[in-house]
Amino acid sequence: MRKWIGALALAAAVMVPITASAEIDETFGNTVLSRYPDGGWVKHWFNQDGSYSAEFSDGRRLAARWRVEGERICLNGIRPSFMMISRFCSPLIEASLGQSWVSRDPLGRRVTNVLQSGR
Repeated sequence: MRKWIGALALAAAVMVPITASAEIDETFGNTVLSRYPDGGWVKHWFNQDGSYSAEFSDGRRLAARWRVEGERICLNGIRPSFMMISRFCSPLIEASLGQSWVSRDPLGRRVTNVLQSGR
């Protein structure tokens, strides 16, 4: 089964467009895990009600609201604003559970992402 995911925020930028939010529904209840070459990681969770949360390997957490805007998914109202940004948008990617892909975070750092089953 194909999963449409939007793994972004302050850790992972991903690609490939979608146009209908119904296609992203299948990602709810799963985790996007972003791994950095230095061993750090970020877990991303997108909820059906438009809320988003993330947990970093160093214990930091953040929250935002997500929304599909054309061919991108955007996080709005990112808090706390420890990176001094309140909005971040990224293209979307199509992925299946267990599939991994490489992307760049908002600071240009390379990350490897994987769509994992469950929370």
